[in-house]
Amino acid sequence: QVQLVEPGGGLVQAGGSLSLSCAASGRAFISMGWFRQAPGPEREFVAAIRWSGDAYYSHSVKGRFPISRDHAKNTVYLRMNNLKPEDTAVYSCAAGPGTVAGLRDQYQYRYWGQGTQVTVSS
Repeated sequence: QVQLVEPGGGLVQAGGSLSLSCAASGRAFISMGWFRQAPGPEREFVAAIRWSGDAYYSHSVKGRFPISRDHAKNTVYLRMNNLKPEDTAVYSCAAGPGTVAGLRDQYQYRYWGQGTQVTVSS
């Protein structure tokens, strides 16, 4: 049974940093990613990382949110730096797509974590 568990999240002041982690159990995945959802209908792609370590970012977080993974722990990390109030959202990790083309598409991900709230105060 596949599970993605995400501790972390919380409240932080603008300009601060926060780290998220996502531990996968049951199997390893070629690609893992992070999405976020502020109040509204759409999940927004944040970042994704391939087995090779190649990383992909949305324009809004590139340079601020490095993504990394530890194969031995089957865990992916998102380090969020220089946080802004507009980064406030529920952050969810996901696993699945085997292709680079699918990394930014939430519908290409089969497995999801439960989501964790990140709130950035101004």
